[in-house]
Amino acid sequence: MFRSGFFRSASLLVGGTAIAQGLSLLALPLLTRLYGPSDFSVLAVYASALGIVSAAACLRFEIAIPLPLKDRDAINLLALALGSSATISLLIALPIAIFPYEIAKFFASPQLEAYLWLLPVGVWLSSSYSALQFWATRKKKFGLISRTRISQAIGGVGAQVGLGLCGLNSLGLILGQLVNNCAGIFGLTRQVYKTDRRLLCTIGRQQLARTFKEYERFPKYSTLESLANSTGIQLPIILIAGFSIGGEAGYLMLASRIMAAPLTLIGGAVSQVYLSQAPEELRNGNLGAFTAKVLSGLMRTGVGPLVFIGVISPTLFPIVFGENWQRAGEMVAWMTPWFLLQFLSSPLSMVLHITQNQRLALGLQIGGLLFRVGSVLLAAYWVKNFIFEFYAISGLVFYLIYILVIGCISKVRLQHFNKGLVVNLSIVAGWVFIGIIVKYVIDYSAPLLFGLS
Repeated sequence: MFRSGFFRSASLLVGGTAIAQGLSLLALPLLTRLYGPSDFSVLAVYASALGIVSAAACLRFEIAIPLPLKDRDAINLLALALGSSATISLLIALPIAIFPYEIAKFFASPQLEAYLWLLPVGVWLSSSYSALQFWATRKKKFGLISRTRISQAIGGVGAQVGLGLCGLNSLGLILGQLVNNCAGIFGLTRQVYKTDRRLLCTIGRQQLARTFKEYERFPKYSTLESLANSTGIQLPIILIAGFSIGGEAGYLMLASRIMAAPLTLIGGAVSQVYLSQAPEELRNGNLGAFTAKVLSGLMRTGVGPLVFIGVISPTLFPIVFGENWQRAGEMVAWMTPWFLLQFLSSPLSMVLHITQNQRLALGLQIGGLLFRVGSVLLAAYWVKNFIFEFYAISGLVFYLIYILVIGCISKVRLQHFNKGLVVNLSIVAGWVFIGIIVKYVIDYSAPLLFGLS
């Protein structure tokens, strides 16, 4: 895919993530029969609120951890990230304890009131894991990261299935999400203490203050950028849950889980390895060519399967997940163009931080937030039956702009791709052809085999 070191590192992450994603996806047909769309809607609102807060809980010090030349600077960044995570979690716990009904009403999910106390716990666990994972990325402990992802999948899925069998409904889904968030933290923490214990002695008040000042761009700009990005993605889901009738947010959550699998499997792994090597490529003047190679590899490995999923999902979802979930399959088809561009751009988005373009990244995310939330609100008041469709189109437009900006900042040129672009497009065309054939076969055989019309 790229140079041997990059490929080896990415392969370690992809391998562990593939097992984790496989376990999660295999459990979904069972989960959709244990829980209904309304249960998934409650989980969707909880997970959206969790995603908004946890994305900024470390004040973005975590993404700076791989950047310093010296480990003693990086360990202080880790301390700042973990301290910020604990502080933010405590701060959001206070209003939840005092105003649970009002907050649940704001989220348009009255059922969530009884479970809101789990939100600050989830934020602390999720953001702490993220910070420790970036430290492992700096130390190139990709095998360890893979193992923690597998433990997350086993713990989360096991809890959701077990609690679903006990009849816990939406609480079972939320508790399973919480188990997923916390699994893996122990292994990462033990590794830091075992191999980097001597660095812990370098953490001190003066060093923390100096490190904070040196990397103040991250909390100043990147926190708002991350908050805008996560809010732009998650707030529309909360709005869809509030404005729509039935389990629309639950359908959207299932569709998003399916489409997010390639992003997590390949895109997430490539993003971490890209971040670990891109600063060196920038110093050597090779960032444009390096970014083009990464982009070409993403096109070759992930775009085709995403297109394939988009083609067959409206037909396949009722068979795999039950007839109640056909709407989720239709959503996948709508979301495919958006997720294609997100798959290509998200792993490379760190280039804006590596090149010290935090202000531009912030502007992009704020613009994306206003555009995506505005699209949902516009649809809610004018074309209420097409709220989700407006959301999907707004995601497509945003990520198209995003990938163009990444190309400009990293100075990617068309000649960097050589003949690879033609090869990649041919591979995608092959996946489209296979998808059409499979869809035709399913359409023809489903009424005979499964009794579906």
